[in-house]
Amino acid sequence: MAATGDDVPIIQAENLTSNVRSILYSRTFLSITGGVVAGIWGFTGLTGFFFYFLIMMVASLGLLTKSKFSVHTYFDSWSRILVEGVFGGLMVRIIAILIPSCCSGHLRMILSTSSDGRS
Repeated sequence: MAATGDDVPIIQAENLTSNVRSILYSRTFLSITGGVVAGIWGFTGLTGFFFYFLIMMVASLGLLTKSKFSVHTYFDSWSRILVEGVFGGLMVRIIAILIPSCCSGHLRMILSTSSDGRS
C-alpha cells in the first residue's frame, strides 16, 4: 500500500489481485481437504455443512492473523478475507456431493444391462 501527499491509502491492483487469488486457492484447497476429512469422519447433511463453515471461519481467522489484523494494508475491504471464496467453495462441495448420487443410478443401469447379457 502506498500513500500519496494527502495520506490517502492506495492499493496496487497487481498486489490486490495476487492476494485475492491466494485466498481463493487456499479456500479451494481447504474445501477439498475439509470434504475428505468430513467424509472420513462421517459428517453428512447439516453436520457436514456446519463443519465446512467452521473450516472457513478458521481460515478467515488464519488469514486475519497472517495479515496481522491490518486488512487494509493487503485488501480493499474486510469482506475479501471474511467471505471471498466461501460460497464458491460451497458450490464445489454441493457439486461433489450431487455428482456421485446422480451418476450412481446410471452406473447401476449400465452394470445391470451388461450382466444380463444384453448389449
